Amino acid sequence: MEIDVTEFVRNEDPAYYSASRAELGENAARITWSHAMEQGGDMLASPESLQVMRDWALASGGWDNEEIAAWSDTELNALFVQLISGDMREAGLDAYEESEFDWSEYEALAQAGQISGNFFRASDGRIFFTLDS
Repeated sequence: MEIDVTEFVRNEDPAYYSASRAELGENAARITWSHAMEQGGDMLASPESLQVMRDWALASGGWDNEEIAAWSDTELNALFVQLISGDMREAGLDAYEESEFDWSEYEALAQAGQISGNFFRASDGRIFFTLDS
């Protein structure tokens, strides 16, 4: 499933939602989760996109069905915010300047297996994230 993340990529600092202990100290996970929950967002607004996120979480092996079923839509969106934030930082989209980001280089790195490669830019300039389980 492709999720439109254009506004997030253009307007948010992913380090606010995805930073390490080296950057934020011992409470990094709590701090970034709090920020992601506050950001809220509704990038996953449809029942289908929420289910795809649940499926992704289950396939990741980090949680079981019971835990995932208990999550609210806000929690699913917060987890998605953290997921795309980490991928943005990995890809260099945290310093995104539309005129300077090299999408060809990004695609080459993804094809070489050096980055996850879940983002793509459509012909109209909008940015999407591919979410699969």
